[in-house]
Amino acid sequence: MIPGFTLRAMTWNIHSAVCPAGRHDLQRAIDLILRHAPDVVAIQEVEGRNRPGSLPFTALREALGGHAVEAPTLRAADGCYGHMLVSRWPLEEGALHDLSVPGREPRTAITARVETPGGALRLLAAHLGLGWGERRAQAARLAALARATADPLLALGDFNDWEPHGPVDRAFLGTLPSRTRARTFPAGRPLFALDRIYARPRASLVRSWTDRGARAASDHRPVIAEVALLPEGEARPTRLVVA
Repeated sequence: MIPGFTLRAMTWNIHSAVCPAGRHDLQRAIDLILRHAPDVVAIQEVEGRNRPGSLPFTALREALGGHAVEAPTLRAADGCYGHMLVSRWPLEEGALHDLSVPGREPRTAITARVETPGGALRLLAAHLGLGWGERRAQAARLAALARATADPLLALGDFNDWEPHGPVDRAFLGTLPSRTRARTFPAGRPLFALDRIYARPRASLVRSWTDRGARAASDHRPVIAEVALLPEGEARPTRLVVA
C-alpha cells in the first residue's frame, strides 16, 4: 500500500453523447474524459436506444478503464439507457440499489469497492430525480448507503440539486463532509452545481476543477477531483479550484 496515494475521480452527465448542435458523437465524450485520465469515472445519461449498431456501455467501459458497473434504468428492444461507474482497477462488491419513486423516472444507485494502490475505497454513484420530494427521498437512501461502511468513500454523480444547501447536502451532513463546488449546468454558462463529488474523510478531497470545453459535447460540464487516500489520523489541506 502506498501511503498518501492520490487518485483522480471524475463525474459527467454526457447528455446521451448529443452535443448542443444535436449531433450524436460518443467518441467526442470519450476523448474529453481521456484527456483528464480519471482512475474512476461516473457517467450519466448513457444512451443505447435508437442507436443502431451502438453499444455505448461497452464502448465506455473498454475505452476508460476496463472495469465497470452498469445501471440501466430504461430498457427498449434495441438497447437501454442509464448510468455507469468505470474504473482502471477491478470493482468489487458491485451492487445496484433501487431509488425509484412511484410515478417518476426509474433511478438506481451504484455501490462498489475498489482496491487502489493507496488502500480500499468505497464508491457510490447516482443520477437523482428532478422532483424536490423525490430527490429528498433518494438522498436519504444514499446517505444510508454511505453510513453502512466506515471506509473512505466517494459519492459521484448528477444530483440534480439546484439549491446551495438542498436535500442532498443536508442528507450527507456529517456523513460525507467534503464536496466539490463547481457550477456545471448549463454547460455554456453554468449557474448550478448539479454535478458533484462528495468525499470522506474531509481532507481527502485535495483539488477539483471542471472543463469549459465540455460545452461542445454535452449540456453539463464534468467535475474532476484529486483525492488523497490518507493514513488514519493524517490531515492534509484541501484546495478546491474551479476552472
